[in-house]
Order: sequence, then C-alpha cells, then structure tokens
Amino acid sequence: MTDTVAGSSQAPAVVRHAEEVMGTVFSFDVRGGEPGAVRAALDEAVAGLHRVNEVFSTYREDSEVSRLARGELTVGECGPEVAEVLELGAEAERTSEGWFSMRYRDGRLDPTGIVKGWAAERAARVIAAAGVNGVSVNGGGDVQVLGVPGPGRPWRVGVSDPLRPGGLAAVVSAAGADELAVATSGTVERGAHIVDPRTGRSAVTDLVAVTVVAPRLTWADCWATAAFAMGSREGLRWLESLPDVEALLITAGDEVRCTGGLARRLG
Repeated sequence: MTDTVAGSSQAPAVVRHAEEVMGTVFSFDVRGGEPGAVRAALDEAVAGLHRVNEVFSTYREDSEVSRLARGELTVGECGPEVAEVLELGAEAERTSEGWFSMRYRDGRLDPTGIVKGWAAERAARVIAAAGVNGVSVNGGGDVQVLGVPGPGRPWRVGVSDPLRPGGLAAVVSAAGADELAVATSGTVERGAHIVDPRTGRSAVTDLVAVTVVAPRLTWADCWATAAFAMGSREGLRWLESLPDVEALLITAGDEVRCTGGLARRLG
C-alpha cells in the first residue's frame, strides 16, 4: 500500500508505503526528494527486504541460512549479506558478553534476532541516499529515522505502554540527531520469545519491556534483546555503560527505570 501526499512550498512532499514481509509490516515515511528518485529508492528498499527474507528465514528450508545451518553451504558460498550479518552478530555477542546470541542452545545458527533491525536500517539508508529530506522506516514496531520530516521539525517516535494497551509509555524525539533508532523487546505482543542464552529456554526476568534508543537500529534491537534477558538491574547497569545509548525499562510491577540521559531524548 502506498500513500503519496503532495507537498507545499513550506513542507516537503510525503510518500508513505507499507510492505508485508518477514512476518510483519514495514512502514515507510519519506519526506522530500525528487519523485522519480524516491520511487526508485523505495522499490530498491522493498526488494531488499524481500531478498533478506529469502536469505535469512529460518522457516524456509531453501533459505541460505537454513542450508548453512545444515552444513549444505559455507559462509563463502552464501550471498555477501550473510557474512555481514554474522560479523555484526558476533560483535553483538562480544559487546553483550553473550547475552545476545545467534545460536540455539544446541548450537544451531539462528541470526533472526539481528536481521529485522539490520534490514530496516539498511532500507532507510537506501532511501536516504536518494537525496530525501528525511525517512522513517518502522519494522514491526522498531524504528530507524534519518534526516528530518520538515524544516525545524524532528522525527518523534511513540513507545507503547506494555501494561496499558493503546497508551504510550514515552515519546522519543530525534531533535538534534541526524539518525536515531528506537527498538523494544518484550513479552506483551509476542509472549515469552526472548531466549536466555545461558539456558536455551525463555528468559524469565522481572521485565515486561525494554526500549533502547541509539543511532543505529541494528544495535538498538540487539541491545534491547540482551538487556531484557539480563533483567532490570543488570540490564540497566549494562545499558548505562554503552556509548550513545539510552533506554527505558518497565517491570511487571509497573516500575519504570531509565538511563541517566534518556530525559534529553523525550519530547
């Protein structure tokens, strides 16, 4: 679905598009740019998302990742994006001291925890390279914004309240930032899907949601997952140690904890 809104002399043209892929919906909001270039970039970004699904889906027996996990392919025989994602995942594992993992307990490869955020960020950068004023890509609730939506206006991203359906826990502003990402990991919408890498079973913590704000969605998504598995106390301590990262943690008891600099990103 695409919705194009004509711009005025004061505001850039708006192009919106929603694409069902990777088991969710990716929503695009593009501001400004030459119409032909925007359309070409949007088509390229959408095609890239479908390519990611073909390569990385663990539900497809013929995907490169499934074949890699079965030993039918080597990394070198896969497309270059596979090596890129595996390198990023390995960096996430090192940074989180193993709390983020690309493997099941039995050692089988599963990079899905990093793929969606990486894919959404990559799609946003493809469109930004077309010379637009700004772009927002929302991949199943995790958002990457680049540039600005209009003169003197920052992108703003609402964070859903996990304990009050339909409500917002916070609104994050990208004011002063050329790029910003917001990612949330939790149990409300998808249940206990986050794995504790130490046990291979669902993570049991005092948290219902962790929202991470960082420049890049690739990392924001990973850090939210890792912090959720850690629990509120250790997760908050670890997130505070990361550069250019802020976070909001909500416990099952409706306690809100946040990093020291988060207030500067709210509004």
